[in-house]
Amino acid sequence: MTEPDRPTPTTVVFDLGNVLIGWDQTGPLADRMSADEWHSFAEAADFPTLNTAADSGVPITDIVARAAEADPRHGEIVAGYYENFDKSLTGPIDGMAEIVADLKTAGIRLVGLSNWSAETIHHAPVVAPAISELEDIVVSGRVGLVKPDPAIFELTRGRFALDPARTVFVDDLPANVESAERLGFIGHVFSGAASLRTDLSERGLFRSY
Repeated sequence: MTEPDRPTPTTVVFDLGNVLIGWDQTGPLADRMSADEWHSFAEAADFPTLNTAADSGVPITDIVARAAEADPRHGEIVAGYYENFDKSLTGPIDGMAEIVADLKTAGIRLVGLSNWSAETIHHAPVVAPAISELEDIVVSGRVGLVKPDPAIFELTRGRFALDPARTVFVDDLPANVESAERLGFIGHVFSGAASLRTDLSERGLFRSY
């Protein structure tokens, strides 16, 4: 049942990583480093900051150079990570291709909003074909903004002429969802396809057959 004081949403905006497609940063160098070794490296090299820089549009060659400034070995590892980036993608998230298909059948508008490097985003729809069913994707590395910066949500709203009050934003990170909600979007912290389907059904997004 939909809430009486709120219209049924007409659009769903999907994050990609760990919502439509699995991502495991240990994958690219799994043949050379154990998961524990990777995590030790990631902490020492501050990989999260490097990864965010790539997501914000910094060229990968510059990311490698930044890592190498601290330690040449770090530069080699980061270069290897990006050279084998496709191995970080673990496949479609269970049940999400079906949700995308069902929403599309129901006439719901579907778009993407992802923190992702412009140089590696092309791998995503190959691994998770449902991504190609989205109308378009705002990729952080292309626009020079990253979630949870409100500016990227405003950009997305403007690009697709969205009404936030009728737009569900789905992301696995609470901080990103909270940022969207502060701008009036309907937020959903993703924890799996089953709970998302329940939430969207309660909001009236699926047709009854």
